[in-house]
Amino acid sequence: MGQVVSAIKLARSTEATANCNYEQCATQDSMQMANNLLVRRQTFVSLAIRWNVATIMIWREQNKHMQRLHFLYHELRTEDSSYSYVVKSSEFSRQMKLFGEMQRATQSEVVPEVTFDDGHISNLHLALPILQEQAVRARFFITVGWTGRRDGYMGWTDLRELQAAQQEIGAHGWTHTLLTHCNATQLQTELKDARLKLEDELGAPVPTMSLPGGRYNKRVLEACREAGYKQIFTSIPQLQRSSDEELVGRLNVVGGMSLEWMERVLDPASGLLNGLARKDKVKGVAKSVLGDVLYARLWALVNRSEPQSDEPA
Repeated sequence: MGQVVSAIKLARSTEATANCNYEQCATQDSMQMANNLLVRRQTFVSLAIRWNVATIMIWREQNKHMQRLHFLYHELRTEDSSYSYVVKSSEFSRQMKLFGEMQRATQSEVVPEVTFDDGHISNLHLALPILQEQAVRARFFITVGWTGRRDGYMGWTDLRELQAAQQEIGAHGWTHTLLTHCNATQLQTELKDARLKLEDELGAPVPTMSLPGGRYNKRVLEACREAGYKQIFTSIPQLQRSSDEELVGRLNVVGGMSLEWMERVLDPASGLLNGLARKDKVKGVAKSVLGDVLYARLWALVNRSEPQSDEPA
């Protein structure tokens, strides 16, 4: 992994030199030379990033039994927001720097992984450049029926751009309906039809599914298997102990989470993740007692939900 880090440092050094030389050439009206330098810079940086991502993929396969903690994001903004599911892009940048360092560190007991739900346009415009800068690969779970049809969410061209940048694409249903409320016909649409549409548009297999609102039962899990999904992602804050696990937990990230807190939750000795898992079980009981409709209203009040926002995790 040290070679990868060196490549990125060299790429950044080349980029800085090219920018400096560009300014000198522009001053001398040598625009052709300047353009050649910029093309050289962009090509070098692109190759370095691709090399880094490819090396991380090989490293992941070699360490497939290492413990992982998947973090769940939704939307980024450049400014602060009262809506809890919004993370400020500057905070996200610091978090990805930490995650990238931990992914490359051979002594990490727990490796952080990044996921996004829904397909908000900020995933492309704000998150992707930061992910590329830190050489972190994420998985984006897409609500298929919103793609290209709902304001503020990505279209198919956007998803192909994410895919071309070596990011992973998964399904997040067709309409974001809670799957526990669906009959057999609706489950077909939300699961199989969503997967097939993504595969047709992107030309690649889509073996992963993120459960809207984190809701599931035995019937939903069986329907996911029948629809062709190999891994199902929940919103239960727990470690993934093997890459072969079918049901994968995630920790929901909200605005204002400190970097120090994230470092603690990634440290098994802190016991923090176990405490979060216990709280999640209490929340599950509350959902059962209150019912989904009342729980969603209370959640929206506490989290200052915005119009057309995601269902509570």
